Amino acid sequence: MSSPSLSVPAAHLLAAFASSSYVLSLYLSKQGRLSFLRTSTHSPEAKRWKGRDDPDVIRARLIAISISTLLSCIGVGVLLWTLDGRTGQILSNTLTTLGLNAPSPKLLLASLVTPALFLGPLYAQYLSEGLPLQRLWSIKHDVVPVFTTLQGLRNYVVAPISEEVVFRACVIAIYHLSGASRTKMIFWSPLWFGLAHLHHAYDTYNRMGRTTTALQQAILGTLFQLIYTTLFGIHCSYLFLRSSSLYPSILAHVFCNLMGVPQLGAEVRKFPTKKTHIISAYILGIILYVYTMRAWTKVDGGMYWSFIGH
Repeated sequence: MSSPSLSVPAAHLLAAFASSSYVLSLYLSKQGRLSFLRTSTHSPEAKRWKGRDDPDVIRARLIAISISTLLSCIGVGVLLWTLDGRTGQILSNTLTTLGLNAPSPKLLLASLVTPALFLGPLYAQYLSEGLPLQRLWSIKHDVVPVFTTLQGLRNYVVAPISEEVVFRACVIAIYHLSGASRTKMIFWSPLWFGLAHLHHAYDTYNRMGRTTTALQQAILGTLFQLIYTTLFGIHCSYLFLRSSSLYPSILAHVFCNLMGVPQLGAEVRKFPTKKTHIISAYILGIILYVYTMRAWTKVDGGMYWSFIGH
């Protein structure tokens, strides 16, 4: 961009609005809120925690975040139209800005960067015979639940897609219109993504009994999640900017949700005779990540990262 179309303070406000709208949408409907429910008319005192995994909560929240995500995309389109004025190209401009154009085969390597980083955990899963086509892996138990259960749809389909669209594409698009540098976009966007997970502390605190210990666990767990999600957000922001496509970020999000947080200590304890091999796989994964993050994410012609003269 030759000159910014938005001021930086305005970009911060719009990014905050998009992020907070996503989180607040979870609590707009009565069904989506966490609460205590009576489980039996014969026992008025008997109650159960209606947490985030309650079917009614999941259904309500899936609908809410889908609508919120769509509205954020429309908001970016309106913003582009307002600043650019080319009404005939609004849909094309919006899809390009959000990195949602038709995927290119060139994006395949960019999508393999995250698995390269997880070489260590993948090797540990191989030792456990839990990788696809191994003895303990099956379509019935490892694939079907992803698409046929509410938790699977939330964790591996709707949440990764909607979060990447809002916290990566929409927020970065807003900062791009303010003339922010690539470095600032890489680090500003993940902060909103990390802060958006703070509301999980409320669930943890109540689920654990609203005690002092519960409060401590909620704070510690939330701080860890804030750090982890922010670091993950930096990774996905770089992928998005480097490739000018949201698909590698979405696939990275799905992959990380499937893998969970790496558990080096637990894996070494489970396979003590393979300790050196497991640690070596972790180190090799980091080395591969450093190399592939630049070598495999270069996609010419992207709007966010120019390779002319490189």
